[in-house]
Amino acid sequence: MGLIAKVATVVLAISLMTFVAFFGRLPALRRTPIAWMYRAIWVHIPNAVLALDQALTGGRIIASAGAFGHSVWYGRHPTVLIFYILLLAVGEILYLPGAWPRLSRFHQVAGAIAIILPYVFLYLAAYSDPGVITAATHTHYMSLYPYDFTLFHPGQECRTCKILKPPRSKHCAVCKRCVARLDHHCVFINNCVGYGNQHWFLLLLLSTAVLTTYGGVLGLRMISENAQTRSSLFSLWKHRQQTWHHYFILLSYGIQKDAGVGSVTLLAIMTSPLVWGLLGYHIYLIYCGTTINESMKWQDWQAEMTDGFAFRRRLPVQRNRNPQFEANWTRWPVEPAQILVRTEDGELPNDMALPGEGSWERVWHLRDMENIYDIGFWDNLVDIFVPNHSFRAEPQADLEGGKRPKHKKTKA
Repeated sequence: MGLIAKVATVVLAISLMTFVAFFGRLPALRRTPIAWMYRAIWVHIPNAVLALDQALTGGRIIASAGAFGHSVWYGRHPTVLIFYILLLAVGEILYLPGAWPRLSRFHQVAGAIAIILPYVFLYLAAYSDPGVITAATHTHYMSLYPYDFTLFHPGQECRTCKILKPPRSKHCAVCKRCVARLDHHCVFINNCVGYGNQHWFLLLLLSTAVLTTYGGVLGLRMISENAQTRSSLFSLWKHRQQTWHHYFILLSYGIQKDAGVGSVTLLAIMTSPLVWGLLGYHIYLIYCGTTINESMKWQDWQAEMTDGFAFRRRLPVQRNRNPQFEANWTRWPVEPAQILVRTEDGELPNDMALPGEGSWERVWHLRDMENIYDIGFWDNLVDIFVPNHSFRAEPQADLEGGKRPKHKKTKA
């Protein structure tokens, strides 16, 4: 196996494993080979090893390894963050000495900007406050969003922090704290992605995607130039009169002539789709007006709906809020118009203390529900990139039924 095949195989294997680890649990991929690979790698194989260790040592080896692995993967420490920085830095150290003298002044300036920006956004994402909820900030985060009476109901208390949970907040088991509009905990930044730093996290993904793509494209051009020193007929797009054997020989020569540029170029090309895919997924979540945490909640509700255990009824427009559990005013332009509950036996709810008016209606599909946190893609973007932006000019403005925009059914 030649150098190009070895490098390509290793990079492809790492990219595939990373993709499976990140996306294998997504509800949209449950019945795909990606989900099967995830279950095989993270469920079936570990269970088989666990059974073998149980038979041989009584489970002592797996218990020790599990404690170490849990600390590495789920503990709050900078190991993966350092690995990410080293991956960027080592790649640039290998790539730049051979590439920089061959770049035009324009590409040198553009390349320098593309190299610096991921470090800037990584620092901002890692060290910015993601929206930690404390006694001092609790009132502020309560005023950001209303409870939707679907995913988030008033009066729920965090069992760990012992505080009333603001709408869209979640307790992070890694950081041991409640975070406003928590999307997920990211090991690559050693921090939560939440209300205060999600925009920096998205810019980190974008700048990294641009860097890998830009470096990969420039690297391919230099590999092609290297190969053309052996044969002027070489092109990245194989000529019809050229055999595949001859094409790969020239391509291997182009990569090996400057192994630093060649290997980093292959790594950049193979990892770019993963970064763009992750960025695209987060943009889709913004389009849906939801987060990773909330998308999982919506999928749980779909399971309840499929079983026939979910019911809804309308909420009055002018309802009395309990100031002990809800903010009197929020900056959000939409108020909840319905309440969604589940029953254990699939029968109509009979709890008279539940809010709402009118009869209960069984719900079968997510598309029949309204997501009040989706106010349109551009306004959703504003909510991400302009923290504390108020969508309502006056606290005492008449909502007129919540001043609801065009009816937003759940996209998640």
